[in-house]
Amino acid sequence: MLYTVALASFLACSVEFTEAFTIVMAVGAVRGYRPALKGTVLAVLALSILVAILGVAVLRYVPLNWLKGIIGALLLLFGLKWIRKAILRFAGTVSSHDEAKIYEREAAQLGGEEITDFQASATAFNGVFLEGLEVVVIVLTMGSAAHQFASAIYGALAGLVLVISLGIAVRGPLTRVPENVLKFVVGVMLTTFGTFWAGEALGVRWPGADLALVGLIIIWLVLSRGLVLQAKRRGERRAA
Repeated sequence: MLYTVALASFLACSVEFTEAFTIVMAVGAVRGYRPALKGTVLAVLALSILVAILGVAVLRYVPLNWLKGIIGALLLLFGLKWIRKAILRFAGTVSSHDEAKIYEREAAQLGGEEITDFQASATAFNGVFLEGLEVVVIVLTMGSAAHQFASAIYGALAGLVLVISLGIAVRGPLTRVPENVLKFVVGVMLTTFGTFWAGEALGVRWPGADLALVGLIIIWLVLSRGLVLQAKRRGERRAA
């Protein structure tokens, strides 16, 4: 469980950090890095306060069994949403997520003379805060339910370091990161953990205890693959 929590946190948070980094880079390239960094720092401070409040409340006032049920439901919602999008993208029904296009769109919106440094900082703040909020939810839910806060935090920090390092190295949007594949893998892992913890909250005794996670991963992978093939066949019939 220790390494699976860290890996799931690392992959999920890396996706969110990539999206936030793209927005910050677009703001910095067009309006300068001072307003971009200012918005980023303010967003990190706001998230830190939120984490402190939520962390204390979760650990003190929510019973463990309720916590696992709530967290399981949240992870199922997150995971199924990501799996659904990945299935539609792999099937060709929805266009793939493209960080380069997001970068260009953000840069175009900020390129006008009427855009002030305050608006640029607000754009960076919104991007970092919204994506960071998903990171907070992922770390808190996975860390608290598995009693592995350290693993979840270390996984998230590793993702942050990787994204920033790659971003600085290429000095642009991380277009080579296989984000759609990552989202599919993360969706499967989050759905697996959600199924496991929701089942525990309902009194399910999983065979093999934590080893049941491997079986659940395989089930969700096979099911997702089947849905991709089904979606492709539907698309082909409509095209014909």
